[in-house]
Amino acid sequence: MRSTTRGMKKTAVAVALGTLALVATACSSNSSSSTTTAAPASTTTTTAPPIPTTVIPTQPANAAIAATVPASVKSAGSLTVAMDATYPPNEFIAPDGSTIVGMDADLTNAITQTLGLKAKLVNVTFDTIIPGIVAGKYGMGASSFTDTLARQKVVDFVTYFSAGESFYVKTGSSLVFNDISVICGHSIAVESGTTEEADAKTQAAKCVASGKPKANVLVFGTQTDANVAVSSGRADAGFADSPVAAYIVATSNGVFQLSGTAYAPAPYGLALPKGNGMAAPVAAAVNLLISNGVYHQILVKWGVQSGAVTTATINGATS
Repeated sequence: MRSTTRGMKKTAVAVALGTLALVATACSSNSSSSTTTAAPASTTTTTAPPIPTTVIPTQPANAAIAATVPASVKSAGSLTVAMDATYPPNEFIAPDGSTIVGMDADLTNAITQTLGLKAKLVNVTFDTIIPGIVAGKYGMGASSFTDTLARQKVVDFVTYFSAGESFYVKTGSSLVFNDISVICGHSIAVESGTTEEADAKTQAAKCVASGKPKANVLVFGTQTDANVAVSSGRADAGFADSPVAAYIVATSNGVFQLSGTAYAPAPYGLALPKGNGMAAPVAAAVNLLISNGVYHQILVKWGVQSGAVTTATINGATS
């Protein structure tokens, strides 16, 4: 997905010990461009990211907003919310090996509480979430989705955050990537199914068309494998959403550094079944959390407050 990295400001945290695979399924659309697809590399681990100690209080149900929840959802009493929990700090698995934590997890819990519902968070692969919503398997997807016009054809979105795209390189590299146009002649590691994959492949074609050296886009099944490609020197740079790239760098024990500045801001959206009546209640819940300060508290907890929006909108994408 996308947002300008305005820096991942870290809040005070208690260090959680253990190991966690540093993976990150990025948030955007697939592309059918035909640049090199790489076989998965071996998984790597790093010290578990610190889990902030800030506790987000349980939210009381808001009667007026809860009354607008469709009867079919209200009668169930819970909302099954799909996440690909490999995308810190937005959504990832805690050191206990099972609990989904992160900005999206906290926000989802606060939203469902406001709606008078219980959240059932499930960890699934990113590319199965929207098909699962369409099939009625999930009531919401909260996995750093980029809200796009193409996706709005099959789901509704409630936009709640702004993110961009960033490059990261092996520490010590002198390469500087300030925007996508400079990847010509370089190998770029991306995760499959992301905006970054689509954007890198589009630019690779432009490199060839303009007579510049070809960009080699290496596509991996997980962000972990993309990270290995960069750390091993197989790729010149990795390319991911700005909050995620910053988090990869921050938790890499000095292996990676950010390269250049983030660019191409775009909205994250909570994905909901098309036309089922949940978009308005969810947007109202997010806007209440913005107005009462809980939204800001959640973003500060995870160090991503630079991506805050002032209003949640329904299907806010323009491209």
